[in-house]
Amino acid sequence: MISVLITILKIVFILGFLVFIHEGGHFLVAKLCKIKVLEFAIGFGPTIWSKQGKETRYALRLIPLGGFVNMIGEEERSDEEGSFSKASIPKRIAVVAAGGLVNIIFALIVYFILVASVFNDISYAFWETGDFAFSIVDNLKLLFTGNVTVDQMMGPVGIGEVVAQTNGFVDFIFILAVVSISLGFTNLLPFPPLDGGKILFLLIEAIRRKPIKEQTELTIQMVGFMLLIGLSIYVTYNDILRIF
Repeated sequence: MISVLITILKIVFILGFLVFIHEGGHFLVAKLCKIKVLEFAIGFGPTIWSKQGKETRYALRLIPLGGFVNMIGEEERSDEEGSFSKASIPKRIAVVAAGGLVNIIFALIVYFILVASVFNDISYAFWETGDFAFSIVDNLKLLFTGNVTVDQMMGPVGIGEVVAQTNGFVDFIFILAVVSISLGFTNLLPFPPLDGGKILFLLIEAIRRKPIKEQTELTIQMVGFMLLIGLSIYVTYNDILRIF
């Protein structure tokens, strides 16, 4: 019973912390770009804690499986001052890309520290960290070329099983780095409604010199969201079959 509780706490920490730094990246860059943030929330569902700042409401929600930064003009375009939709395209790309980049940078720093300290060799740690990053990219390439099937993908349940098997602090931090860099690269894939999909829309807007029709963008986002939900359910089902 205690081991199960410890595993749950580990998973909640990993998900909560990685979501926090991911959304924190969006939040900080939005602030730097003078974009108004209405809410910065960790988790979904009912609010269990909140505090209203000068401009932003900070909140913790019951289900620690995600989070969001609610910016004026992000979901529905707005002409209000400080609106996301009125910011320049480079600024909007910077805000959208910040979350995934923070996850990647955090993972690389953590992995570098682990290798430089488990071997006491900075040069070796540098090259190993590069290999670590490229291995994630290579795995994503294998998925799109068909060399890795969807059946081999791992979702939250599968990650939970891996976390449960960690033995000691170093193993746990290593898994934290792996999940973080995977989350970062995956989130930047050019598929709506991932951040990479939003960046793709912004690049199209830059080329066309006008935004895609709002209803068209929302429809594409919704279709992409439904496909991701379906994929998540399928991957979770496979995770459960592998474990039990």
